Amino acid sequence: MFVIGGLLLAAAAFGGLLWRLAPNQSVLEIPREEVHFPTVSGFNLNRQEFTFPQDLSGELNVLFVPFLQRQQLVVNTWIPFAQETEAAFPGVVYYELPTIDEMPALSRMFVNEGMRAGIPDETARERTVTLYIDTRKFMDAADIPGKDEVHVLLVNRKGDILWRTTGQFDETKGEELLEAIKANR
Repeated sequence: MFVIGGLLLAAAAFGGLLWRLAPNQSVLEIPREEVHFPTVSGFNLNRQEFTFPQDLSGELNVLFVPFLQRQQLVVNTWIPFAQETEAAFPGVVYYELPTIDEMPALSRMFVNEGMRAGIPDETARERTVTLYIDTRKFMDAADIPGKDEVHVLLVNRKGDILWRTTGQFDETKGEELLEAIKANR
């Protein structure tokens, strides 16, 4: 009897831990037909929930959208420039939005906690919001043709995509982004 009770208690404790650590399934809504950044929800690495685009904190937001783990290296080429841009242009904020196909709660927990353990920087944890969504529908709404590259988007709080590029940072892309920021302020 004690063994069964102990197993039930352990299962309940694990379920409670899973509930606290596993991010809920993200939400994806496509509110309009033209190309835009759709409404998506996700949790950052501090386990706080966000719904974008309305929770974007900048008037203009630079969004890094990787689809594969190895693409983090490409995102990292942009971060120093994004930090400098944010400092130079009040109202511009950057986010990393790893975008992953829907998966079970336990899998989401392992992915998020793995990323959390690998990112000690508090700002990076706050700005990394993982989206577990139907990636095909998301990509169609945002006119993203494939998952093979990191997509960099300049988006306002209404979800309008004002500028885009793909791949790693270079000076030409950086200058184009700055021009787009200046044109949309």
